[in-house]
Amino acid sequence: MTALNRVPSLMARAGTASALTLAAVGGSIVVPGAASEAAAASAATKALQIAASKKGSPYKWGATGPHRFDCSGLTLYSFKKAGKKLPRTAAQQYNKTRHVSASNRKAGDLVFFHSGGYVYHVGIYAGSGKIWHAPKTGDVVRLQKIWTRSVWYGRVK
Repeated sequence: MTALNRVPSLMARAGTASALTLAAVGGSIVVPGAASEAAAASAATKALQIAASKKGSPYKWGATGPHRFDCSGLTLYSFKKAGKKLPRTAAQQYNKTRHVSASNRKAGDLVFFHSGGYVYHVGIYAGSGKIWHAPKTGDVVRLQKIWTRSVWYGRVK
């Protein structure tokens, strides 16, 4: 019997197990209210896939899907479908994310375009310097290369 197989029987006999006991037998600890990095990463990956699935959907100012989107409407919709809640506007979304540097950005992070301190656009980082976004009136949801250095990155918690 492996150490992992013994965890349930140890817990059944003891009723509860301390963190040290679980660690000693190879168990894991779940802290209520704390999202694991893996869970956050999988939500970001799912949100990225959802945004990509909306390729070709028309831009409409103020729209949050499922068939039309503005920039923050696409990010809100994608993360909501992935189980994460975001506020409505790009600036509000920036304020709700954990800010990360360009060197630490990952696929699924949000990319915020700014002029000075004003956030005016958002997309979902797809890797290789590209984002999925809903660009502007007359355009559609698409994958595009980031066109400026005036961006900040945020990771949805």
